[in-house]
Amino acid sequence: MSYFKHDRALVDEGAMIGEGTRVWAHAHIQKGAVIGSHCNICDGTFVERGAVIGDHVTIKHNVSIFDGVVIEDYCFIGSNIAFINDRYPRSQFADGWTLEKTVVKKGATLGANIVILCGVTVGEYAVVGAGSVVTKDVAPYTIVFGNPAKFYGYACLCGRKLDEKLACSCGRKFFKTEKGLELHA
Repeated sequence: MSYFKHDRALVDEGAMIGEGTRVWAHAHIQKGAVIGSHCNICDGTFVERGAVIGDHVTIKHNVSIFDGVVIEDYCFIGSNIAFINDRYPRSQFADGWTLEKTVVKKGATLGANIVILCGVTVGEYAVVGAGSVVTKDVAPYTIVFGNPAKFYGYACLCGRKLDEKLACSCGRKFFKTEKGLELHA
């Protein structure tokens, strides 16, 4: 085994977990879940079959990651986040249920106690504030928060808020293009 598993973690046979990943107490990783290398999966996290987690991802305590959720490399997922994969849930399976994919793109940060509805994409290096309810796509490098989450500015690669000139205190500068925000060379 090339990853660490706490004695009180439950990792089903058939779960794929990358080298150097740490799975802590009371986490449950189901058969068919994919977790990359050098991740930190904290206490009480549930990763359902069909969920895909990239490399160097931190998932804090008590997070539920269901089938259809993709979390790309270098993301931070705060405590108590719920990813939703059923827009019309019922206690019994309904005929014709369609799984809606949810994607958290590279480098995004999600604060604690967020709810992310299915079918949503959180863009690269976006920051979603704690306690938010995300009901629609979040553009790359944007900062959103609230219920429902709304735009409050732009974020740098380092996570800090950009000023009105799209510059960061770390020294990086950005500019707007038709495709969105881009880093100055």
